[in-house]
Parts: sequence; C-alpha cells; structure tokens
Amino acid sequence: MLHEPVRLPSGTFTISKAFTFEAGHQLSSLPSEHKCGRQHGHSYEVEVILTSSALNGPGFVTDFGALAPFKGFLDAELDHRNLHEVLPFEPTSERLARFLAGWFIQNLQPKISGRLLAVLVRETASSWARFDVEER
Repeated sequence: MLHEPVRLPSGTFTISKAFTFEAGHQLSSLPSEHKCGRQHGHSYEVEVILTSSALNGPGFVTDFGALAPFKGFLDAELDHRNLHEVLPFEPTSERLARFLAGWFIQNLQPKISGRLLAVLVRETASSWARFDVEER
C-alpha cells in the first residue's frame, strides 16, 4: 500500500497499434537494374500512433477497438493487391505512410478521441518509413 500520494506529472499520453497486410508493388520510375523496379511483395506492418493530453472513458487515449475500421480499410483495399494498380501514386513506403495518415484523419479521426501523431509503414524487419502529422 502506498503511504504517500504520488504527484502526477503533466504531459501527454501516446499509444500505438500495429496492423498487417500483404501486398506487391513495383517502383517503375527506378532504373531497370534496381531490384525494387521489378515486381515484388512485402508483408507490410502499419503502425498508427495517437496522442492526447487527457484520457477518456476508463483511462484511454482511444479504445484500441475503435481503430478496427482502419484494419477494415487495409484488408478491403490493400491486402493481397498490387499497390501500384490500386493507389494513385508510386507506392513507396513514405508515400503510403502519408496516404494512410490522410485516410485515417479523414475517415476515423472525427469519430475517436486522441490525435493521430504519425503513421509508420514497415516493409521488412529492418526498414520503415514514418509520416509525422503536423499539429493542427
């Protein structure tokens, strides 16, 4: 049992949740000898990072379950697809992270608590790209 009250510091809370999907792509603007210029695939991991200075409900930045529509979008639109055929841009991880941040802000942000801080897209265990959302 605690004998003295603990002073709680001010600051922000940050959470993240990772999602996965499988997809192929080809970066056609690269020289033909570049390996990423050929059709290839990845087991993508997408991480959304949210922040808030206050907690809601039982003590959440947002309920992880409220992020399910994002997983639904990944599954319906990107999973087991050729990304260069379904996206309106050359699908580098950097551009994909920015696109997914835009989708999240437009479609999910208004319905949840917390603010999207960043989206991280991991192509492999050792390579990733992150898009940080400017505070509005």
